[in-house]
Amino acid sequence: MSTTENTQWKLWEVFTQPKQGEPYEHAGSLRAPDKEIALQNARDVYARRNEAVSIWVVPSECIAATSPADSGSFFDPANDKVYRHPTFYKTPEGVKF
Repeated sequence: MSTTENTQWKLWEVFTQPKQGEPYEHAGSLRAPDKEIALQNARDVYARRNEAVSIWVVPSECIAATSPADSGSFFDPANDKVYRHPTFYKTPEGVKF
């Protein structure tokens, strides 16, 4: 193997579900050669003390995200729709939250 070849395993993002029915939360990242090993390593690292009832592992390269530079142009269309925010509506008397 030459020194120019990539010797790193694939990077995986780990998401855990703390309790059944709750949303998954990003727990961290790890490196593994495949999804089975990634799941085992995620279990050993992020759920060893029963912190999770379910785990997802996703290759980092499959996650698409915005960058801080996109904050203005990407989110601008939502800023002009105030009716989408609950502060726009008045709650009738007698309605409980």
